[in-house]
Amino acid sequence: MGDKAVARRTMSDAGLPCVPGSEGVLADADEALGLATTIGYPVIIKAAAGGGGRGMRVAWDEKQLRTGFGIAQAEAGAAFSNNAVYLEKYIARPRHVEFQLFGDSHGNLIHLGERECSVQRNHQKLIEEAPSPFLTDAQRRKVGALAAKGASSIGYQNAGTMEFLFDPDGSFYFMEMNTRIQVEHPVTEEVTGLDLVKEQIQVAAGEKLSLAQDEVEWRGHAIECRINAEDHAHGFRPSPGTITYTYKPGGPGLRLDSHAYAGYTVPPYYDSMIGKLIARGKDRPEALRRMEIALEEMIVEGIRTTLPFHQLALKDPRFQAGDLDTHFVEALLKPEPAAR
Repeated sequence: MGDKAVARRTMSDAGLPCVPGSEGVLADADEALGLATTIGYPVIIKAAAGGGGRGMRVAWDEKQLRTGFGIAQAEAGAAFSNNAVYLEKYIARPRHVEFQLFGDSHGNLIHLGERECSVQRNHQKLIEEAPSPFLTDAQRRKVGALAAKGASSIGYQNAGTMEFLFDPDGSFYFMEMNTRIQVEHPVTEEVTGLDLVKEQIQVAAGEKLSLAQDEVEWRGHAIECRINAEDHAHGFRPSPGTITYTYKPGGPGLRLDSHAYAGYTVPPYYDSMIGKLIARGKDRPEALRRMEIALEEMIVEGIRTTLPFHQLALKDPRFQAGDLDTHFVEALLKPEPAAR
């Protein structure tokens, strides 16, 4: 499942709907052009071994596809030592929703519900929440069962995440599977009461999952903000340096997972995330209010962080209403037209 092209084909065979695209890795740009003509523009070129938005290029016409194909291959080769790419139909304004899965070596596989991951830039998630404010209970049951069926078909073991794109009309498509624990797993922990890392260790030790699908319960709502050493006012420019002072918020329903402290130096070489702030409430409005207060209280001095971005995002009427898609950040930060 780590090879995205193979994963698409495998999940399609298991009965999951997939975004129209190539059956596997593309041989060259000419093959990509032929396929794009068949399925129609826009299309997106993706690294077969990719992740984190690397090796991805959207093409709205033949010229952009020819140029983007070579760029995506080069990025994929540099990032993953594998320049293989495949092609998909590009869905312009989707929601990005993922389902948490867990399998053991005894044939048990369950899903732990979904996470809304549409607030992202350059395919890097910034805010996640569980459950999604978009899905109905019927959709949750349907897609969760399909995700579990797909993972069961390959005898999957360990934590894993099945990622889907949802059209505004409710149709959905399998996108990829992350065969690991993910940054945003705390929101699932908060609404299920499970320790997913503990569950991983038990499964790796050969034990059975601690619960069956009909024993999974979801309570309340949880939101996570990724606190990155970045300056959103300047295109999310990296802000490495030494943290001179920190104040960490606390109280009921709040959790901060972080390695950072006053005196810690954020290096320029790695991922810029310095913490994950998680708020839980009995429902989405309560979780949102707790997160808003925590963001106001949290202090990180000496570097720029994404705290101001998160404050801006959570106050936006579209976020408050749960009206999200993968272009939310772009629209939020779009400059206001100059007055005449």
